[in-house]
Parts: sequence; C-alpha cells; structure tokens
Amino acid sequence: MVKVAVIGPGAMGCLFAARIAQTGARVYLIDYRPERIRRLNLSGITVETDAGEIRGNMQVCAQAPIGIDLVIVLTKAFTTPTLRFSPSTAVLTLQNGLGNAEALAGRAGSNRILAGTTTEAATMISEGRVRHTASGTTLVGTWTTCPVEPTVELLNAAGFNTQVTESPGQAIWEKVAINAGINPITALLNLPNGRILDLIETRQLMRDLVVEAAKTASTEGYRFDHSLVEEAEEVCRTTADNISSMLQDIRAGRKTEIEAISGEILRRATQAALPAPRTRTIYQLIRGLEQR
Repeated sequence: MVKVAVIGPGAMGCLFAARIAQTGARVYLIDYRPERIRRLNLSGITVETDAGEIRGNMQVCAQAPIGIDLVIVLTKAFTTPTLRFSPSTAVLTLQNGLGNAEALAGRAGSNRILAGTTTEAATMISEGRVRHTASGTTLVGTWTTCPVEPTVELLNAAGFNTQVTESPGQAIWEKVAINAGINPITALLNLPNGRILDLIETRQLMRDLVVEAAKTASTEGYRFDHSLVEEAEEVCRTTADNISSMLQDIRAGRKTEIEAISGEILRRATQAALPAPRTRTIYQLIRGLEQR
C-alpha cells in the first residue's frame, strides 16, 4: 500500500489528502497544532463537490511516520524552511510562490524533489470541511533526478488532471506571474477575481504587474510562448467568483504569501537591476495590511 503524507490542513491540503485517500492509499495529513490535530481526527475531513461529499479516511498527525513513499507539501510558503523529511522519501511541492523547491532541495536533497503547480481551486468552509470550487490542471516535474511517473499516476488515479512538465521552474514562474497580477489586487480591494476586469484601472494594474513578473523571469532564462497577460485575464474570467487565497488570508487576519510572490519577484528584479515599481508598491501595501 502506498503511503502518502500531505503537509498542510488548509483547503488544498484537505482536498488532495481526501482525494488521494479515495485511491486506497494510506494518507497522513500533517498539522503543527496539537488541538487541531485532535479535533480533525474526531471530525474527519470532508470535501464538498458538485457530485456530493468526499470523506477522506486518513490520520491527522504532527509528523509523518517512517516508510512514507511520497510527501506532498501544500503548506504556506513561509513555513517551508521549517520542514523536516525522512530519508529516501520523494517530496513534491505544489505551493504558491518562488523558492520553495530550492528551499526543500536544501533540506532533503535535490534528487528527492518534485515540483510543479496546480490550478485546482478549493475554499475552506470550516475546520476540516472544504469546498472544491473548480477543477484544474496539475503539472509535475522532477527538480533534478527524482522519478516523476509514480506520483503522476497516483494523482491521476485520485482524479486530478496531472501532466508531466519538463520544466517545473518555468511552470512555477508562470503561475507566480499570474498570482502576482491577481491576488494582491483582490486582497487590497476586497474583490473576487472577476471584478478586476470590470475596472479599467485595476485591469491595467494587473497587466503591468504580470509584465514586470515576466520580465523578471526572463532574467533567469525563462521565455513564454504565449501572453501571460492574456492568460491572467482568462483566469479572472474562469474564476470570476473565486476569493483568492491572499484575500482569504487578509480577511482572516493571517499572514499572506506576499513574500514568496511579489516579494520574491522584487528581490530577483533588484538583483538583476530591473525596475519593478508596481510590484514594489503592491508588496508594500500588502505588508502594510498584514501589520494593521
């Protein structure tokens, strides 16, 4: 039996843990709060879908037991440097932001790291109860030499549309550029994604932020064969009613992932002597919101 640990009991962690548990894998959902662990083990994890509810059969615990075959990291980017892993375990990051794969490689070894992105969308309704709001595509690639096929097969068996990417770094940059254009604006203005397109000013700001991110990516050798601005606008249309994770964090008074998104773009642009004035302003405003 395959043993999988999913780190992070947020909306995405619960979604992936519950769906993977449906395949018959033994799943462990990793949390760092003892009281929440106790409550989740009593209540269980429930995912609401259009087809009905999924109740994941899993154990919630503070750390994964020995013998785990795969660890999926779906916790916030700012917790990545604190994570620990057992030897010889494959580690997949599907987190938001830049720098997660590099940080995990430093802790676990680059030959054990898989990295990628997912456009699955989920919202936390209450503790242990999640709504799967939209299906998407999950891209997974090896960071250096970790075999990718077993993980892709597992995720496809769990019902996730999963594909192999030969360039996980490029996939991550593409998602970061789009997140950098959408998420901070929704968080600052308290808007669902689609409303960005309704106002000339916010639509133009989103475009400018995406362009600054794409230019920064180009300094690291990444080139995109399609318009990321058009892709960001399409994301706004297809997820018009979605509340971004950054806005959810601001509403709940939680720390956001602005450092791993706009903050990391800004740091890399600065290193390349590339101006990113709108990214800098957006970053400063979100940091101000966090510290109110």
